[in-house]
Amino acid sequence: MKLLIVEDDREAAAYVVKAFTEAGHVVDHAADGEQGYALANGEASYDVLVVDRMLPKLDGLSLIGRLKAEGLNAPVLILSALGQVDDRVQGLRAGGDDYLTKPYAFAELLARVEALARRGKAGAADTVYRIADLELDRLSHTVTRGGQDVPLQPREFRLLEYLMRNAGQVVTRTMLLENVWDYHFDPQTNVIDVHVSRLRSKIDKGFDRQLLHTVRGAGYMIRDGAR
Repeated sequence: MKLLIVEDDREAAAYVVKAFTEAGHVVDHAADGEQGYALANGEASYDVLVVDRMLPKLDGLSLIGRLKAEGLNAPVLILSALGQVDDRVQGLRAGGDDYLTKPYAFAELLARVEALARRGKAGAADTVYRIADLELDRLSHTVTRGGQDVPLQPREFRLLEYLMRNAGQVVTRTMLLENVWDYHFDPQTNVIDVHVSRLRSKIDKGFDRQLLHTVRGAGYMIRDGAR
């Protein structure tokens, strides 16, 4: 893997760079947010970015948000001493793909980074998902059914993308909360039910075949099937 470590603590950065290098990976280091932004936008192509949250010049969340808005595809792991649930949710909502609280064991950091790299490579190959006559294009951010455009809100698009990526499999409420809403706790609301209902009305209403199914007591599934 080729990694970018954005960390302003010199000792911590030297330790992490050395450990990743000894594990057989290629590592670049940036000491502040602006340098991290420049490297991430340079010629190097990184498999994973490891970004400290508290950075000089440009803080970690602002750095991640800017990179993601400009089309960064590489997954990002956030490192932070801020470990409350609200802190983690804020980091994930800013565009982070994983969040690790300091202090941490390097073995866990390595395992998480390797998992993110595998996930990134697996997802990079599929840019279009198709189920029956329903098609979702991740690059153009468009959805069609039977050749007709289906306008979706951003959260609805993420929900449909996750369901289609797991087509034919039951997707639980917990899976949706973590992967679509970036919640690692149950907010005790009906937010999932509301969004699934809206999505179903947009992709299934007026068509002969129902694609979005409720699996009673388990969750939801998208698959080709008759009503």
